[in-house]
Amino acid sequence: MRADLKLGQIRKRKGMFISIMILIIVGVILYGLADRYLIEHVEVVVTDETAESNQAAGTAESSDTSATTTDAEYDDWNYTSDDIQIQIDQVQTGTGEDQITYYVADVILKNADLLRTAFANDSFGTNIIENTSAIASGKNAIFAINGDYYGFRSDGVIIRNGTLYRDSPVRDAMALFADGSMQTYNETEVSSSELLADGAVHTLSFGPILIQDGEITGDFSHVKIDSNFGNRSIQAANPRTAIGMIEPNHYVFVVVDGRNKGYSRGMTLDELAQLMDDLGATEAYNLDGGGSSTMVFMGRVVNNPQGKNEERGVSDILYVAEGE
Repeated sequence: MRADLKLGQIRKRKGMFISIMILIIVGVILYGLADRYLIEHVEVVVTDETAESNQAAGTAESSDTSATTTDAEYDDWNYTSDDIQIQIDQVQTGTGEDQITYYVADVILKNADLLRTAFANDSFGTNIIENTSAIASGKNAIFAINGDYYGFRSDGVIIRNGTLYRDSPVRDAMALFADGSMQTYNETEVSSSELLADGAVHTLSFGPILIQDGEITGDFSHVKIDSNFGNRSIQAANPRTAIGMIEPNHYVFVVVDGRNKGYSRGMTLDELAQLMDDLGATEAYNLDGGGSSTMVFMGRVVNNPQGKNEERGVSDILYVAEGE
């Protein structure tokens, strides 16, 4: 009798020990996932003075970048001043379940420093997010799109406003230079020091490259951007954000809505590349898409994020603002 009782107690303790160990393991896993994907990790707080100083250094070789603020003329789809011209068009193609709705912004700038980048909460790190419209509002942006969501990953080469924040080359990327030009490149083949020496002001790390040296880059069937938990395939029709250069200081930005039958199914990468080619882009690059895809103009969200008119927080934006 006593032996049976003692054996029962041992089994009970063993069961409790196993349960505790399982809870500890699950807790460690959950914390690891939260630490990787949810908990903010601020590495650098960026002040306006720092950004302006770095921007000025990055554009030292460009033409006169002093502010020439004049009265601007604008409406819901256009903006014109001495330094900036923006025209936005809404385009719909196809019908029914095959309908696609997208927005094209043709942007001509007097100087390269009118096209800028900004971090969510003015901080560089991982899992730091704000809505595109909120970041844009804080920078008095005339026009803005979501960037590369660098904060979702820990690799890539990230240069913003002439400052190198991350140097872990892994994928095809895009750089904006002080002379107003844009270049697509492979991070493993061009060093950050080369980019900075050549006048790179901003780099974005997502991809793929859509057009390089005037040619569509080809087969997108095996493109891989990330291997992170929960990623969707990017080959199928999806909401998209892309930037293209027609010539220095003349850009075209495209935001495609998607995942909303009867309104917009989204675009494949092949369709997006062909569109950028049709628009006259000599260089074009795919940025973060899906629920992130957002275009903001004069404080208004132009497109329909997530098919629900609900923005998703992002880590960074590209934006246009008048000189200060």
